[in-house]
Amino acid sequence: MTLPQGPGQELAATGRNFAAGPYPLLVLGVTMLALGLAVWGLHAWRGGRADRLALVERLAAEAGGSGGPGGAAVPFAALDRRVRRYAWGRRLAGRLAATGTNLTPGQFTASVIGLVVGSWAVAATLLAPFFGPIAALVAGWAAYSFLEWRRRIRTERFIAQLPDLARVLANATQAGLALRTAVSMAAEELDAPAGEELKQVADAMALGHSIEDALGELQQRLPSRELIVLVSTLVLSSRAGGSVVESLRNLTVTLEERKETRREIRTQMSQVTVTAYAVPVIGLGSLFLLDRIMPGSLGAMTGSGIGRICVLISLGLYALGFALIRRMSRIDV
Repeated sequence: MTLPQGPGQELAATGRNFAAGPYPLLVLGVTMLALGLAVWGLHAWRGGRADRLALVERLAAEAGGSGGPGGAAVPFAALDRRVRRYAWGRRLAGRLAATGTNLTPGQFTASVIGLVVGSWAVAATLLAPFFGPIAALVAGWAAYSFLEWRRRIRTERFIAQLPDLARVLANATQAGLALRTAVSMAAEELDAPAGEELKQVADAMALGHSIEDALGELQQRLPSRELIVLVSTLVLSSRAGGSVVESLRNLTVTLEERKETRREIRTQMSQVTVTAYAVPVIGLGSLFLLDRIMPGSLGAMTGSGIGRICVLISLGLYALGFALIRRMSRIDV
């Protein structure tokens, strides 16, 4: 006689049938396969990430200079990788490359942050807390102005070498060499910055870039009217042919004359340039002098709304005077 089974007895019987079937082996096999794929995927991800970081560090070292003797790590490499992910970071890398410095975008960003924080603290301590944010803004502007100044200096040095560059290209072309070979020869013979920039042009052409594209990148790095004329002459000569030697020799004479004219203008405008920088220095010196004569006067002056407005107006007038004097002393030739 068979007794009726309860729900618990039926569940136990179903469990015994499941354990006796092939399902436990199947579940165990799928689990082991999933764990194996997870371990393999994690290993592949870590290896790919390490290869990518090594490639980024190598490219950053090549773009911004070696990291030191013996292959030492570049300072702020992690920050440099983060900065290069953004569009402004890539533009910053191009500006740094145009200045000829060995700074990477990460190093420059860390320097700017330190400069801004230090200027804020120093101004708030020596003058008044109100001047902290103003000093931080001025420090950030000064950092990027430093890049523009370095690029302008490098551009002027390159412009000073343009007559020699045109003369070397003319001699090489007259000897029967192709323009690509003439550019490589000029890169070896000329000093920096012309030699370094032409080496980049020669490397770009060796990688398959056209003469127009390679020279266009040079023109973007060091924008100037003289370089535009030289690039246009070389590009038109490579496209339409003609007497490249005669064009380069005429261009050499023109560049020599422009070089002398620019030197005369810079000499005559040197006093105006010094005045432009002396105006804000006098204003800042008067603030320090006032605080030394009457300690705490700056804090009392910037403690009210009217005092803050007056300080901002005076600083704006100093900045406007600096900009106007710089604009009047800038003569494009």
